[in-house]
Amino acid sequence: MASSSNSGDPLPAPEAVQALVASLADDSLLVREASMASLDEIAPLNPLLVLDCCSSVSRGGRRRFRNISGVYQVMSFAIRALEQDDVDPSYLTRIAKLVTSEIISSKEFNADWQRAAAGVLVSVGSHCPDLMMEETFLHLSGTNSALPAMVQILADFAAVDALQFTPRLKAVLSRVLPILGNVREIHRAIFANAFKCWCQACWQYSVDLSLSLILDGDVMSYINSAFELLLRVWATSWDLKVRTSTVEALGQMVGLVARIQLKAALPRLVPTILELYGKDQETSFLATCSLHNLLNASLLSESGPPLLEFEDVTVILSSLLPVISSYNDNNDRSDFSMGLKTYNKVQHCFLTVGMVYPDDLFLFLLNKCRIKEQHLTFGALCVLKHLLPRLAEAWHSKIMLLVEAMKLLLDEQSLGVRKALSELIMVMASHCYLVGSSGELFVEYLVRNCAMSDKERDNLESVKEYSRSGSSYYSFQYKRLELKIGVCPSELRAISEKGLLLITITIPEMEHILWPFLLKMIIQRDYSGGISTVCRCISELCRRRSSHNDSMPFECQARTDIPQPEELFARLLVLLHDPLAREQLATQILTALCYLAPLFPKNMNLFLQDEIPKMKVYISDTEDLKQDPLYQETWDDMIVHFFSESLDVVQDSDWIISLGNAFAKQYDLYTFDDDHSALLHRCFGMLLQKVDSRNYVREKIDWMYKQANIACPTNRLGLAKAMGLVAASHLDTVLEKLKSILDNVGQSFVQRFLSFFSERTKHMDDSDDIHAALALMYGYAARYAPSTVIEARIDALVGTNMLSRLLHVQHPKAKQAVITAIDLLGCAVINAAGNGISFPLKKRDQLLDYVVTLMGLDDDNDIYDSSIELLHTQALALSACTTLVSVEPKLTIETRNLVMKATLGFFALPNEPSDVVNPLVDNLITLLCAILVTSGEDGRSRAEQLLYLLGQIDQYVSSPVDYQRRRGCLAAYEMLLKFRTLCVTGYCPVGCSGSCTHIKQVNRSLQRNSNLPSAFTLPSRDSLGLGNRIVSYLPRCADTNSEVRKISAQIIGQLFSISLSLPRPVPSTSGTNLEMSYSALSSLEDVIAMLRSDASIDPSEVFNRVVSSVCTLLTKDELVATLSNCSVAISDKIKQSAEGAIQAVVEFVTNRGKDLNESAISRTAQSLLMATVHVTEKYIRQEILGAISNLAETTSSRIVFSEVLTSAGRDIVTKDISRLRGGWPMQDAFYAFSQHTVLSNLFLEHVLSVLNKSPALKNDFARGESSSQLVDYMEDDILHAAVFALTSFFRGGGRIGKKSVEQNYASVLATLTLHLGSCHGLASSGHQEPLRALLAAFQGFCECVGDLEMGKILARDGEQTENEKWISLIGDLAGCVSIKRPKEIPGISLILSKYLNRTLNAQREAAAAALSEFARYSEGLGSLLEEIVEALCHHVSDDSPTVRRLCLRGLVQMSSIHVNQYTTQVLGVILALLDDLNESVQLTAVSCLLMVLDSSPIDAVEPILLSLSVRLRSLQVSMNMKIRANAFAAFGTLSKYGIGELREPFVEQVHAVFPRLVLHLHDEDRSVRQACQNTLKRVADLVGMEEMTVLFSTHRISSDHRTDYEDFLRDIAKQITQNLASRSSTYMASIVQAFDAPWPVIQANAIYLSSSMLALSDDNHISALYSSQVFSILVGQSSQSADEIVRATCNSAIGLLLKATNSTSWKNARLDRLESSRNSQESDSSRM
Repeated sequence: MASSSNSGDPLPAPEAVQALVASLADDSLLVREASMASLDEIAPLNPLLVLDCCSSVSRGGRRRFRNISGVYQVMSFAIRALEQDDVDPSYLTRIAKLVTSEIISSKEFNADWQRAAAGVLVSVGSHCPDLMMEETFLHLSGTNSALPAMVQILADFAAVDALQFTPRLKAVLSRVLPILGNVREIHRAIFANAFKCWCQACWQYSVDLSLSLILDGDVMSYINSAFELLLRVWATSWDLKVRTSTVEALGQMVGLVARIQLKAALPRLVPTILELYGKDQETSFLATCSLHNLLNASLLSESGPPLLEFEDVTVILSSLLPVISSYNDNNDRSDFSMGLKTYNKVQHCFLTVGMVYPDDLFLFLLNKCRIKEQHLTFGALCVLKHLLPRLAEAWHSKIMLLVEAMKLLLDEQSLGVRKALSELIMVMASHCYLVGSSGELFVEYLVRNCAMSDKERDNLESVKEYSRSGSSYYSFQYKRLELKIGVCPSELRAISEKGLLLITITIPEMEHILWPFLLKMIIQRDYSGGISTVCRCISELCRRRSSHNDSMPFECQARTDIPQPEELFARLLVLLHDPLAREQLATQILTALCYLAPLFPKNMNLFLQDEIPKMKVYISDTEDLKQDPLYQETWDDMIVHFFSESLDVVQDSDWIISLGNAFAKQYDLYTFDDDHSALLHRCFGMLLQKVDSRNYVREKIDWMYKQANIACPTNRLGLAKAMGLVAASHLDTVLEKLKSILDNVGQSFVQRFLSFFSERTKHMDDSDDIHAALALMYGYAARYAPSTVIEARIDALVGTNMLSRLLHVQHPKAKQAVITAIDLLGCAVINAAGNGISFPLKKRDQLLDYVVTLMGLDDDNDIYDSSIELLHTQALALSACTTLVSVEPKLTIETRNLVMKATLGFFALPNEPSDVVNPLVDNLITLLCAILVTSGEDGRSRAEQLLYLLGQIDQYVSSPVDYQRRRGCLAAYEMLLKFRTLCVTGYCPVGCSGSCTHIKQVNRSLQRNSNLPSAFTLPSRDSLGLGNRIVSYLPRCADTNSEVRKISAQIIGQLFSISLSLPRPVPSTSGTNLEMSYSALSSLEDVIAMLRSDASIDPSEVFNRVVSSVCTLLTKDELVATLSNCSVAISDKIKQSAEGAIQAVVEFVTNRGKDLNESAISRTAQSLLMATVHVTEKYIRQEILGAISNLAETTSSRIVFSEVLTSAGRDIVTKDISRLRGGWPMQDAFYAFSQHTVLSNLFLEHVLSVLNKSPALKNDFARGESSSQLVDYMEDDILHAAVFALTSFFRGGGRIGKKSVEQNYASVLATLTLHLGSCHGLASSGHQEPLRALLAAFQGFCECVGDLEMGKILARDGEQTENEKWISLIGDLAGCVSIKRPKEIPGISLILSKYLNRTLNAQREAAAAALSEFARYSEGLGSLLEEIVEALCHHVSDDSPTVRRLCLRGLVQMSSIHVNQYTTQVLGVILALLDDLNESVQLTAVSCLLMVLDSSPIDAVEPILLSLSVRLRSLQVSMNMKIRANAFAAFGTLSKYGIGELREPFVEQVHAVFPRLVLHLHDEDRSVRQACQNTLKRVADLVGMEEMTVLFSTHRISSDHRTDYEDFLRDIAKQITQNLASRSSTYMASIVQAFDAPWPVIQANAIYLSSSMLALSDDNHISALYSSQVFSILVGQSSQSADEIVRATCNSAIGLLLKATNSTSWKNARLDRLESSRNSQESDSSRM
């Protein structure tokens, strides 16, 4: 709009700018941002105008203008935009006064508007610093409330422009200093911050220029005066913020004040800074920075000596030390950065002092270490660690002082101090400060820390609690800091371990300290936790000293404090106990033993080199080791065996005696460590076994018993095993000791009886411990004693009831010990028998009774009720029972029943804890097998015993619990293995053991000769009850558990293998071919072999082969028994097992149905039907019905079919079939029968006949049946049954049912479609049930014909009752049919076209919806097309708008060939319906027009082209966004017909709609935007500009971002003004009309486009017509519009117009127009 100044009237720029400024107070953030952006753009063009407008609104202040902050920000920007020529000091003075007056009118401070106001003054200062300062100085009086704000402004100016501020520092200080003493407390922080900024400006100025001219005498006087005031008055303020700000300012001023004054101020300044410590971290950091500046200024100044003596510095250093302890290793990650900066700054302070006073600082730090106050000591150690490398040269002569001081800290208990000291020791070692005995002390200190355990944390709490509860200043001040330096034991341990390893590996000078001193650390009890690290260091030292191995013994002997080799060997051997100890303790010990081998006898040296690598291999993989639950027991046995062999190798009795003495002495090392004590017992016992001296043995076992803690089960067990090991060589000595212990227990009977009443629990514990220990010692003595002498000892122990004295125990561990002892006695008897010395165990049954009693939970023993311990006791008891059952004499029936009753329930134990329960169950199975083996004298009695035991565990075999089934099957299999071994293969005539080829000969001989002795008599096959046994185990072959499947297959194989080996009754009625039986058994054994070798084999294949083999192996009677009892198997709780049972029944019936008589068939059917009733799972029921169908097909299907139908009718009347658990069984039967070849057609005919009789499916309803009559009929049971039957047929018919449906597809689909409309009509009136039933049938139909897409549509929208939804549903269904079955379209369409004449709207609408979709595939209609088109055209005037639009849609959706054939007819219908009163019809019409135009010929469109254009233009402003989008898109499609004679008229239509297209490019609806984009691209050629085509191809046309759209509007406005000037006026008129559009976003688009055109146009005519109009609208709408998008766009447009206006004319017009008002304002202000 370059010529706007030459038109009639220029733009009212002042009013526009005022409107923009006024919008800064808008409620919308979007509007405020747009106003701010526009003002920022126009401010450089005319900053004075912007300033005037802002000044005018700011005169009322923040009370009259809400966003005064925004105004001040604009003013700041405008002032900064002023060019130097435009700077008017008087004008800036007025602005400064205006802003200043607002600031001084408020008592608040630091608000947003105040910061913005300060920015205005700072901006003024950038042009006229003296002016700004003068205005500020006017208000620098002590009584002015704005004084803090003025000072802050000066501080901000100094921070922004240090080069201009620093030369004026003198003026500032001269005015601030007089009022400084009267500053209020709350404002002092502001003044202090200002001084900090001013001093920082000086330092910044000094980088480029010299300060010598600036800091003259007056300035220095001012700074000194201010320094004194801040120091003496403000620094002592009660307000922390004031003190902090003051100290921060003083920290910047110390480098500027005179040295004399600084020196005088130090006594006051230092304490002031130090008082800030102990606050928050940020305050402490600021104090540290100030302190660092002070130290640099005082100590490192080049202009003179240090101002502080070290005695003065000590105060500072004493305060800094706790700061180190506060922030070192701070675990609070949120404050980590600040804490680390503080820590580093403190270290810099110490370094500064150290550079001046190194010796004094060193002594100071050592003194602080001696004080032993935790926070001071910790800080001193950290500083020493930090400074030692940096001041090493200065401190070199003080090494011994440092060492002696650190020695005093070795007993410190604080973990933080210990950590710091450990780190310092490593630094000292790296500088070779550790020498001689003091070096050993420090090494021992590291070892002690390495040995620290987490349990020691409790011992340190009291130390921390003392410091927390103290009343002194430091205790209070650093109470919180104490927690921050706390170090967990694991952290201290890790640091010490790394340190010890580092000084061992990396510092060669430490070798003479570490060796052989580290050997001493092995024996110390307190250092047991660090043995791993010690051994690793020893190994490293020995590896480096390998050339000095020969001198190793002499080096150790040279020092009396080094332990003897025997002591080292005994200690390390016992410490091997835990293979999983941290830091690979066992591996490190074994490695160290290898390196220390030269210390031991020579033979032992070689033995260690051979055996230790083998032991290291066992414990090398700890993860694999953890998988073995017995790894600890195995490892301990390996240690004892290793020790035994090493003793055998030594062959030096004196060394062995010396080693025994070492073992005896080391009991004190394990006083509270029962695990290691137990291993020590065993090793000591093994050593005593090798000693011949009886007196020595007696003495040592007395000592061993005295040192043992028999109250601990682990210690007790180790003692017992040790006694057993000794008994192997000294049995009588051990028994003598045990008898004396037992006698001593009896002698104190009276005392124990009296103490029973007062200390019952303690007495029970002591008594139980002694008796448990005695029992175990007796047991292991018997276990390890020689078999040749054990019989008499056992007889004496059991026969004299000596053992009964040990049975009165209550504690679970004591019970376990006694049970273990009894088990060991039995094992001793068995071992003796294995060695050829057999004898019966006296009172065996009594011992069993004892064991059963001990494993039960006493009713009155609540003290020791522990389920885990009880399980352990029961597991041991089962093992003991097995042992006792296995010895002579034979087990009686009464004893067997007693044991069975007490133990069989363990199969039901829960699976957890598995590490306890699994061994218990294994022991139970072993016990059952032992009972089977030892009960009975011959094969028949053992067979009876087998059936009894199997029957007892059947409840667990069929249990729903997985682990119970596994346990039951495993027990059955193990017992069958035992039975086969004992009763079949055990009697091979040639003496074979196990399975052999002679078994059949034995069986045949047994059959021929019944006079064999009873010992060889075998049971008959029938006596095994194979039918019942097979039906119990066969389902398990299909179990979900692979292990159960494998075991059950093996059980069945064992059963048939045994049965074929047993004699059959004579004459045999089985009718089984033996050759086939053996072949089937062989096949079954092959399957079992595959299961054993490959667990991943397909379970179904395995089960099929098992069933096939069983089907062949069963005799007729066994088959009948199996089928008659199959209901139990089919009702199995495990789904897969039930499926397997059904599969087996089907195969049995299929393959051997001829063997079933009528009675067997009847019993089988009853069993199957019973299972159908009991089974609730759908799939299993289907399988059972399949079995019933199979049975019916084999026999009489009519009876079964009739019974099911009768039951179905009865269920509908008497039951709520929808709530039956597991569903309606009869419905499942419908599924089964619909799949049958013979029954399927009959079943379908029956259902169709019922449906054909239904009035709801015939025309009677259409001719006037009332809704109530239809509802009554819909509730008829027959119709319900028919619908259920039809649904079942569709869903369950399978291939046969599908074939029937395919033959009647057209009629079925047409009927379902029509009644879908009727049912939706009923559903809209509240009757949902008919619709649901029909939808179920429809879904079944979809499933039957395989149309999954149709089923998905029904599932998604089937129950929608809204008219559009179900109409759309029918259309979607018809579309699916058209795609999948085009050949069915003619028949369906013909039926539906007749349905259009129905009287009910719902039916007509359903028919029209389907028919309109079928019309898509009109090429398949043939001669019917004309009839269908006629019907559709006839009904476009239907009373129902739904029918009208559906018929139109059907006409349009025909194939393009047929649409072209009827194009004229179709377009006429569309043209008429574009004016339809119903909006949905309009939408359909414009949508169909869009479709037809794609293929319509020109001659069909030409006659109605302009009529269509006019109607589409009217639809383009429709409130319906879809109509709007389609109207725009259709107009674009019409563009291809605007050719020839119609081109010019159509181009006029294009120009008429072009502005609307541009405006709707950013419509609220995305589809409208897309349609406008496409249409614009199509009509671009008709507009007459090539540039438009390029413009329409950019990304801006499709961007959703408004900024891109506004850029596009500016580009298109530019093209219009440059290339379509003749159309600009027309476009502007259309655009201005859009200001009244009902959509705010379109209004905003029109505003921006019109403004862009005006801004870019050179046409004076357009400017004259529209500039004032548009501009006035913009100004008005910017404040009056209710929509923020409109207001924001108006503001942006105003800025756009003003920016495009000629700057000179704008400035001149403004100046002329505002001069008088400005003068009047000045006069008004002067009068004020």
